[in-house]
Amino acid sequence: MSMIKRVFLFLLTNLAVIVLIWIMIALAEHFLGINISWYWQSYTSIFIYALIVWFSWSFISLLLSKWTAKRAYNIVLINQNDLYNLSSKEKLLYDLVFDLSNRSGIKMPEVWIYESSDPNAFATWATKNSSLVAVSTWLLNMMNENEIKWVIGHEMSHILSWDMVTMTLLQWVVNTFVVFLSRVIANLADSYFRRWNDSWWVSWIYYVVSILLDIVLWILASIIVMWFSRYREYRADEGSSRFVGKENMIAGLEALKRMYEFASDDKSKLATMKINTKHKWWLFALFASHPDLDDRIENLRNFNY
Repeated sequence: MSMIKRVFLFLLTNLAVIVLIWIMIALAEHFLGINISWYWQSYTSIFIYALIVWFSWSFISLLLSKWTAKRAYNIVLINQNDLYNLSSKEKLLYDLVFDLSNRSGIKMPEVWIYESSDPNAFATWATKNSSLVAVSTWLLNMMNENEIKWVIGHEMSHILSWDMVTMTLLQWVVNTFVVFLSRVIANLADSYFRRWNDSWWVSWIYYVVSILLDIVLWILASIIVMWFSRYREYRADEGSSRFVGKENMIAGLEALKRMYEFASDDKSKLATMKINTKHKWWLFALFASHPDLDDRIENLRNFNY
């Protein structure tokens, strides 16, 4: 039921984004006086179309991320009134988020716990002062207090570094140029073939080339996005080490590594925490959103405050 709910929310969110995109396109056509709906008519139209589509998709998804997360998971809010009824680890979770946000001068993020057998924690937000930190029950039950500290420090570092916003900006820029370049090249191919051949299949050149280039350029663009994702994970580890200490951070990552090594059939669950061994093929590593644990540990050992 939970999976059906998540799929429904995903489809609903994307449908709302599509509707809003066409509203924005209609407004842009009205005020700019160009026909963006038939965006292949000019390079300016193509570029504005790509900007609007991916700006809407990226930033509306970001703005809705908290709303979606709250409804996609069976999560329970922890507030100050609940502290006397919480377990020691749940109280530690609340106190950590309170302390780190207070020390960093931001409004305290909402703290949530959700029922799950996956060892996971995540943060989502549109601004530093409107954020959310959520932790699974499995993580709280299986990790000791020091390990919980570095997990929360890591998530708080993401919030303080505006990582979701910078990732959204990067996705917007990259996807805009993917759409723009694929349409420009498809236009050139279409013009070339029409010059030499008027067969019925020539009318499909534009669509075939643009679709193929969308796929190829998106794959290449994903390498850039995933590289930045790995980079921000290193920075979040470093940020967490400032909060909880470098040695504690390294110990926490080594604990995750041991969890993976001793896991048997549950390795797929550990993937939610991005716990993995070295990729056998270097090409796969280019598309990984998180660095390998050994690389993260080595980065922290070489890190100086």
